[in-house]
Amino acid sequence: MAVKEIVADIRHLSGEVYYPSPEVLERAYIKDYPSLYQRAMQDLEAFWAERAEELEWFRKWDRVLDDSNKPFYKWFVGGKINICYNAVDRHMKTWRKNKVALYWEAENGERRVLSYYDLYREVNRFANVLKALGIRKGDRVTIYMPRIPELPIAMLACARIGAIHSVVFAGFSVEALHTRIEDSKSRLVITADGGYLNGRIVETKRTVDEAVRRSPSVEHVLVVRRTRHEVPMEPGRDYFYDELARLPFAQGECPVEETDAEDPLYILYTSGTTGAPKGQVHVHGGYAVYIYTTMKWVFDIKDEDIWWCTADPGWVTGHSYIVYAPLMLGATSVMYEGAPTYPYPDRWWSIVEKYGVTVLYTTPTAIRGLMRFGDEWPNRRHLSSLRLLGTVGEPINPEAWRWYYRVIGKGRCPIMDTWWMTETGGFMITPMPCVPLKPGSATLPFPGIRADVVDENGNPCPPGVEGYLVIQNPWPGMSRTLYGDPDRYVKTYWSKYPGWFFTGDSARRDEDGYFYIIGRVDDVLKVSGYRLGTAEIESALVAHPAVAEAAAIGLPHEVKGEGIHCYVILKAGYTPSEALAEELRQHVAQLIGPIARPEAIHFVDKLPKTRSGKIMRRVLRARALGLPEGDLSTLEE
Repeated sequence: MAVKEIVADIRHLSGEVYYPSPEVLERAYIKDYPSLYQRAMQDLEAFWAERAEELEWFRKWDRVLDDSNKPFYKWFVGGKINICYNAVDRHMKTWRKNKVALYWEAENGERRVLSYYDLYREVNRFANVLKALGIRKGDRVTIYMPRIPELPIAMLACARIGAIHSVVFAGFSVEALHTRIEDSKSRLVITADGGYLNGRIVETKRTVDEAVRRSPSVEHVLVVRRTRHEVPMEPGRDYFYDELARLPFAQGECPVEETDAEDPLYILYTSGTTGAPKGQVHVHGGYAVYIYTTMKWVFDIKDEDIWWCTADPGWVTGHSYIVYAPLMLGATSVMYEGAPTYPYPDRWWSIVEKYGVTVLYTTPTAIRGLMRFGDEWPNRRHLSSLRLLGTVGEPINPEAWRWYYRVIGKGRCPIMDTWWMTETGGFMITPMPCVPLKPGSATLPFPGIRADVVDENGNPCPPGVEGYLVIQNPWPGMSRTLYGDPDRYVKTYWSKYPGWFFTGDSARRDEDGYFYIIGRVDDVLKVSGYRLGTAEIESALVAHPAVAEAAAIGLPHEVKGEGIHCYVILKAGYTPSEALAEELRQHVAQLIGPIARPEAIHFVDKLPKTRSGKIMRRVLRARALGLPEGDLSTLEE
């Protein structure tokens, strides 16, 4: 694809445009996006092979890309690598051995500082404990932990020995955790006695106990002490990590497993259009190459940078851009345990000031939430260390973009608005510092990515016309399959437009070729950047004894992006009331997690359905917003 098909003229763009300053351009790794994009698309395999040379391989690949069994692509075939080795061990041979890898700050102000050598020792110790508990290459390990250093340490330790980690966000409920443990057939669960959020203890160990009670595959539960409050421990099953870590078998180096480039690294579950979460499988080789390259070029990471991604490691953002990519790049990162406004709304800005954060990567939801407190809180802090900003998780509205740029970046920090998914592994449509910016636009595809917006028949949409966002070529960071369900992988992502990856997002392009992501087109909601399946929410509602049928939709929310609104038909004998509505909201929060708590419950007598019985959620959404309802020919009545 010629670069002119991606962007008309990057030097002369229409609309509200923010061009990079000479200072930004001077220090950027990439200074000429169009030329680089053109070169990448002319020879994809050569382009990615060149990127892979920056990592350390135990054995070089025989073939860059194997596309003989589409869509199950394989990258760097025959290569031997380990992502933990590239994130930790290789720095032991350089001056970075004594460089700070991680600044960790607890909600109560407690601090820990880990150098790369400290991290190396901790990962080896943790890996030795895993092996002592019988964990071997290919075993699945579920991790359910608060934001403490032991979370990335546990992930790296799994990777080191070739075990496959499945991190579950510690805000998820017992049922959500149990489902993920069951699907992966994990032998070990790693948790903590608890964590802190908004000044309160989050009972992670007790949640694990409930989930494991119905999970016969789990042999052991490993517990990291964080809060040191009393938690139940089952003899023979549960162990405190610090007690095992002091024993002789935990000391010394744990040999690195020389994993194949296509060996699974982790499973990460995403919500889908059916009730069962989808276990995305990412691998050691191509994933490492892709996230290393994307972070280096998009955020222009240099040795002197202090990087802060505010996400939780339990989401893909945390996997790729808190744990693996920053460490492979030898960066210094910040991790904060608690809530952004605890105890005051300037907590984040105080952390930027305290550690001299140079690159800040966060969500539009967080930006909108902090905007509500006004400009005074960030203006109390010195934010002059910042040089780049970023957003992730959902489209950012132009008003929030401008506030972020003006108040946090002081009008001098370009905003890297990144679009990507759990399935993609890393950034797909994103600016780099050299790319001119338009508020609300994720700008242009990363070099090596051919993206387009197409209609129902796969034809390119004209400028300004909304369509389906598709990726038209493979890339190294792509999810390889859905764990235990390859047929669903093909059906979900590769069947609508054979040969193209269907993202499930709608988008449009402007006359300059810039991409604007609009939102999900399937039955998946984006709440505060988190994907939640309507089927999961509806199933939770129907599990309540009062509910006969339910439908969930997302409606615009000024902070969360989308808020969950549910339409409920009650069983005979139950009467609508605010008390019952609150009971149902709490019921959903308990079954799925607080992030799934509906904004509103609407009691109705009927739901709009097709003649085949499928709920037409788009009709509910259109009615709620007062918009045209579109084609109703399939409506039952």
